[in-house]
Amino acid sequence: MSKLFLIGTGPGDIDLVAPKALAAIKASTDLVAYGLYLDLLGQICDGKIHHDLPLGQEINRARLALDLAASGKATALVSSGDIGIYAMATLVFELIDRQLQGLENSPQWLDVDIETIPGISAMQAGSSKVGAILGHDFCTISLSDLLTPWQTIKKRIECCALGDFVVSFYNPKSIKRDWQLGVARDILLEHRPADTPVLLGRQLTRDEESITLTTLGELNVDDVDMFTMVTVGNSQSKHIVNGDKEWIYTPRGYDKKL
Repeated sequence: MSKLFLIGTGPGDIDLVAPKALAAIKASTDLVAYGLYLDLLGQICDGKIHHDLPLGQEINRARLALDLAASGKATALVSSGDIGIYAMATLVFELIDRQLQGLENSPQWLDVDIETIPGISAMQAGSSKVGAILGHDFCTISLSDLLTPWQTIKKRIECCALGDFVVSFYNPKSIKRDWQLGVARDILLEHRPADTPVLLGRQLTRDEESITLTTLGELNVDDVDMFTMVTVGNSQSKHIVNGDKEWIYTPRGYDKKL
């Protein structure tokens, strides 16, 4: 049977790539990805046929991966982070869904055996750097309105604020989108203290990594770019300092037992 691996390779550190993902890449002849993701994997991708499609070509990338697999080639579609979180897996299954509805003309896709292999997401990598900011109920919200209307995003931020969820903002800012994070910050400030801890994780686990701890009230949009993941604690999250060590954690309620 034709085989397509959907692989999440984590935030960038090769040591954080799951052994199952490495085995799937080894078993594949063809790798489909945005080129940077294959570059981060280094020698693991040697000897494979690389199909590098640039940013903005996500639909073509998914179609190509399905076509290659359907033609009998062991294929891996590779994303950073977890391929099922704001990444390529959902697009593959949307294309399969469209084929089942008769909206595509690629019946060969339905014979492809698809295996999804998870990876560590940026929010997990960021939380591990500062302690346990995701220690209690949390959500993720993408601030990109390229595919989702801003009013829908705004409603989700408001619900997050009302529910007092820890929240990780993906796609917080780009050259053309420089105001959404400020609006999100202001909505959250209506429902949680200004001293709520905030993590800014840029280029997490990569050579250019930088970690900044700040507060919701002092969160400056100018300190964030498209390579930054922003996590805001809830009203109970704590920033603690022990000498030169700093952590953020969100308690689960064990104080009742302690």
